[in-house]
Amino acid sequence: MLSVLRNRAYRHLFVAQVIALIGTGLATVALGLLAYDIAGPRAGSVLGTALAIKMVAYVAIAPAIGAVAHRIPRRALMVGSDLTRAAVALSLPFVDQVWQVYVLIFALQAASAAFTPTFQAVIPDVLPKERDYTQALSLSRLAYDLESLFSPALAAALLTFMSYNWLFLGTVGGFLASAALVVSVVLPKPAPTPAAERTGGAYAKATAGSRLFFRVPRLRALLCLNLAVAAASALVTVNTVVYVRDHLSRPTGDVAFALGAYGGGSMLVALLLPRILDRVADRTVMLAGALLLPVVFAAVGLITAASQGGWRWPALLGTWAAFGAACSMVLTPTGRLIRRSAPPEERAPAFAAQFSLSHAAWLVTYPLAGWVGASAGLLSAVVALGAIGLIATVSAVRLWPARDAEDSLHVHTGLAAGHPHLDGAVEVPGGWRHRHVPACDELHLAGASATR
Repeated sequence: MLSVLRNRAYRHLFVAQVIALIGTGLATVALGLLAYDIAGPRAGSVLGTALAIKMVAYVAIAPAIGAVAHRIPRRALMVGSDLTRAAVALSLPFVDQVWQVYVLIFALQAASAAFTPTFQAVIPDVLPKERDYTQALSLSRLAYDLESLFSPALAAALLTFMSYNWLFLGTVGGFLASAALVVSVVLPKPAPTPAAERTGGAYAKATAGSRLFFRVPRLRALLCLNLAVAAASALVTVNTVVYVRDHLSRPTGDVAFALGAYGGGSMLVALLLPRILDRVADRTVMLAGALLLPVVFAAVGLITAASQGGWRWPALLGTWAAFGAACSMVLTPTGRLIRRSAPPEERAPAFAAQFSLSHAAWLVTYPLAGWVGASAGLLSAVVALGAIGLIATVSAVRLWPARDAEDSLHVHTGLAAGHPHLDGAVEVPGGWRHRHVPACDELHLAGASATR
């Protein structure tokens, strides 16, 4: 998997992503402490509102950025986003009003909504071979999971000899380092934007990616898979502390162990998937992960219904790890699915749409997990989120045609020898023949003929 890091451009971008993630993790810890200093006992409601603002920024800003991304050099857009995030993080230690926190959080997350989809759209151009791109997706998944484990531990270590305000400076340093790494590489030129997108109205441009999702069957299924994953991750993110402290009466430190079990399951799958995806179709892996979620919800329901028993703690760790594994089975191949479904010139709005629509699912499930759990109890939250996950999974299975996962044997007649897409293809009279899952791009909509 690490062989992909030999590519200098990708290596710098990946390190930039990791450093920015660590900086964001430090800011998350510091923000909680800042909210407590400002609001005292109301800190929970402040953080809840800040989380909602974060999701609203993601849902609203990403499509707008995707609409104008073709007018801005991608490197300039990512560097500008990093510098904006650094400026916001530098301002946070000086706020003393709750409304100031909200404004700065919106600005910070709006910049993230510009950076992340642009970064995701660049990687397929930097790594045109699908095997390399698959390894990059697994590394990205590992980076997210490791950050969730490493950043809180790093923050705790730093807080032993400094105040939390200094953590914001760590965030500033992370974003500045990320910007420097992005500046240090030359990115491939993006594909020309279609004339229809250049001349269309603002609404048409902003919704281009979303319309692609509703047009392509496998992407419609991905919308449902996003909702299923959001239901599971919301239960873990919002209610882990309730399970550990109240339901199981465990010490505070065990909250980190439970979240670590979720991250560990996700990382294990991310490590295994590159080899698995060489032999198994994306559809099979992603739907298997989604179908595992209702089973895990049922197991969590049994743990929740049980009022006593020493077996509940190891069982909770096991189900949390299973949740992480199942979610990783769905999330890790997502980039491959979008890459295969969107022509190169439509990748930026497609990744922006995925970013926006997936966070829209979390915008629904996060508050649901908290409100239902607080008002009706944990078991009701499990049942409600489990039902959402089951309905979403069944819908994904029905929307994603089985034939979409079948390898298609076809011949390319207009590609030169050495083209990245021809890796492993066999030369035949008039062109190059190979077999893979059908793609919705210009290489296959034109210039390729099916064969048997």
